[in-house]
Amino acid sequence: MLLFDAPAPAPNPRRVRIYLAEKGLKIPTRELSIRDAEHRSAEYLAVNPLGQIPALQLDDGEVITESLSICRFLEALNPDKPLFGKGPKGVAEVDMWCRRAEFRLGTPLAMVWAHTHPFTARVVQPQYKEFGESNRPKVAAAFGYFDTILGDRPFLAGRDYTMADIVLLTMVDFARFVGVGPAAELAGLGAWYERVSTRPSAAA
Repeated sequence: MLLFDAPAPAPNPRRVRIYLAEKGLKIPTRELSIRDAEHRSAEYLAVNPLGQIPALQLDDGEVITESLSICRFLEALNPDKPLFGKGPKGVAEVDMWCRRAEFRLGTPLAMVWAHTHPFTARVVQPQYKEFGESNRPKVAAAFGYFDTILGDRPFLAGRDYTMADIVLLTMVDFARFVGVGPAAELAGLGAWYERVSTRPSAAA
């Protein structure tokens, strides 16, 4: 297998790296520069026509894209130390929290990034800056929501660290990069962030 990766601050490739670190897995990797548009090269578009990273090319040449799908595939091959939940209820809960992180936080964060940040101005044309700015309160509201949830539990899906925590962690760090990180007074979210960001895998 070959994993096509991109360095920080890109959150989606980082999810896979954190997952691999948590599981103790190693996969041959090829790093592409988003800044230099290597993900838009003809060579890479032949691998993933969407031009998005990450992508996992299997031994038979088939390609899996989308960070969660790649991690689910690897989880099926390496089920020990499950990161997608234990049992039907646990699996459903992890999936629920992954989706809530992606939709409640990830969607407005992506709009702020795409339509207000100078790094995206050359590829997102036109930028609708007023629309992008209108999503900043939605990002703040999402952080408030997760702060409430994390006030009475150690991890997002309950007692165990899971893929849901990986998804949320990568989004919090990306939000900080964009300039819309969580407010300091969100104690529940802050304590959770301290727990997950000090895990060795978070450095991946």
